[in-house]
Parts: sequence; C-alpha cells; structure tokens
Amino acid sequence: MDVILASASPRRQHILQQIGMHTYTVQAMDIDETPHPDESGRRYALRMAQQKALAVIMPSGTCVLSADTVVCTTRKILPKANDAATAKACIDYLGGRRHSVYTAMCLRTPVHTHSKVIKTTVQFKNLDQAEIKDYVTHGDWQGKAGGYAIQSYASRYISYIGGSYSAVVGLDAHTVYKWLRQYGCIT
Repeated sequence: MDVILASASPRRQHILQQIGMHTYTVQAMDIDETPHPDESGRRYALRMAQQKALAVIMPSGTCVLSADTVVCTTRKILPKANDAATAKACIDYLGGRRHSVYTAMCLRTPVHTHSKVIKTTVQFKNLDQAEIKDYVTHGDWQGKAGGYAIQSYASRYISYIGGSYSAVVGLDAHTVYKWLRQYGCIT
C-alpha cells in the first residue's frame, strides 16, 4: 500500500526513512490550527492529526499518515515560534520547568483509522538570559512547537526526558513502524 505523509516536516520524513520507509508521497495540509478555548494539549494534538488525515484525498491503494506535536505546561499550549520574540518567550518560560510534549499520529487506511497520542515529559535546565539570547540568535526555533527542536541546538539545555524521544522530534517511531508493517507498507 502506498503512503501519503500529510506533513512537510523534514524531521518526520527522516523518522520514516529511519524505520525503513523510503517511498512515500508528501502532501502537507493547510488547516486551521487555532486551539479551541480550554482545549488540552492532548486533545488539540489529536484533533489536528485527525483533521490533517481527513483533509487528504486518498486515492485507491493508499493510506495517509499525519501527525501533530504540541508543547504545553498543565493547560497552556505554547505556540509555534515564527518570530524571535515568540521563541524568546517560549524558551524563557520553559527554562527550569518540566513540560509535556504530545505527539498525536493518525493512520487512515481504506478501511480503518488509527489514532494515538504519545506523551513525553521534557525538562529544560534553568536558563540565564545570555543562554536564551544565544539560543534565539541561533535561529533553530523557527516554526517549532514551543520554540525548540529537541534534536538540535536546544538539546544542550535538556536536563530530563521521560518517554519517546522520536515523538518529541515529530513521530513515535515504534508506533508508526507497527502500523505500517500491519498494512504491508514496510516489510
């Protein structure tokens, strides 16, 4: 069965390649990503992943894989950092705190739809203003949930991780591998 990845994320594509999925089509979906009032990070991530999967027109003999990653504390969803001020606010807020990263994945097949949310707990060390300024200047935060990518420059500030590292990057490798094997997409 052919796979459509409903994401333009190079990190998600890299994870697919790591698990042995080398042939797939990328079709990023442009949907409204506004959180609902009082929506939890878990529910928001799941809703986004499911909406992305449903937005793809699925030709015969294909399945659609979509995902969404959300960084939050208690009930506060942090934005994707699209400017330096947002990145600074996110990193400043996360310094010294444990936070949750929810990665929701959805696999839509011709017959079934599977969804799963993986929660990973991450903690940044206490950051001083020089570290925050250096991080923001580096620019690794662009377009990233919560203003950071765990696999890049921010990794030096991570003092704790509990859960799935690959889910924080963008896909839980184990779950996706299991689903794709089940449908004969990976041997």
